[in-house]
Amino acid sequence: MSKKLRTEAVDHLFDAILSLENREECYTFFEDVCTVNELLSLSQRFEVAKMLRDQKTYLDIAEKTGASTATISRVNRSLNYGNDGYDMVFARMAASETNEA
Repeated sequence: MSKKLRTEAVDHLFDAILSLENREECYTFFEDVCTVNELLSLSQRFEVAKMLRDQKTYLDIAEKTGASTATISRVNRSLNYGNDGYDMVFARMAASETNEA
């Protein structure tokens, strides 16, 4: 992560997020912290990332998510050249789903 992002304030935010125990607590917290549009933008990027990992086309992704090609391209760049954060989360979610089944 960029040194500009590693601040005490960001650490406090991440600690707060890590303290959340379930989806309902996430809704409660994020509705206070984010605007509706910010939260929808974050969730849209995550959906775009999942669809890119599933080899969907930009056109399919844009139609299903409403994301612009610029957003899709930015997410794709993160998937290919980022810090592997999406892959880490996708792997953990898949493992969690396997354990629940």
